[in-house]
Amino acid sequence: MFLPSVLAASSFVEVRPGLIFWTIVTFVLVMLVLRAKAWGPILSLVEEREKQISNAIESAKRERAEAEKLLADQKTAIAEARREAAEMMRRNTAEMEKFRDELMAKSRKEAEELKLSARREIDDQKAKAIAEVRAMAVDLAMDVASKLINERMDDSKHRQLAEQFVQGLPGATSATATRRSA
Repeated sequence: MFLPSVLAASSFVEVRPGLIFWTIVTFVLVMLVLRAKAWGPILSLVEEREKQISNAIESAKRERAEAEKLLADQKTAIAEARREAAEMMRRNTAEMEKFRDELMAKSRKEAEELKLSARREIDDQKAKAIAEVRAMAVDLAMDVASKLINERMDDSKHRQLAEQFVQGLPGATSATATRRSA
């Protein structure tokens, strides 16, 4: 009940042709004014914003393509760096192997030289020992000769005296063996 009394009291529900006409005229005038004054700038702003968005999209597409190209370049550079690193490792390994072989050859050569030097030293010491034995033999012969001169003996006494003297020498058996081999 409340609703019909409100509607009856209100002028909103009444149809007034004059009001409808002026409302339509006002709407058309406002529309023309808005079209002339506001619609153009609003449309230009919308078009400008649309251009900015499309430029941003194009720029993003270009940047993405450039980023993909850079990524491909980076992948290529990484692959090249890996290949170079592998090549360097292979070269270093080969150089180390060569260095090791050279070092082994040098060590073998030095060992051979040391062996030859030791052999020469042994031969020199042997020659010195033989010379000493000979010198001792000469001294011995001179001692025997001086004793013989002082004492007159026959052949058997000479032999006996020489053998006795030789046996009295230190290492007499090895000296006689060396003398016989020389």
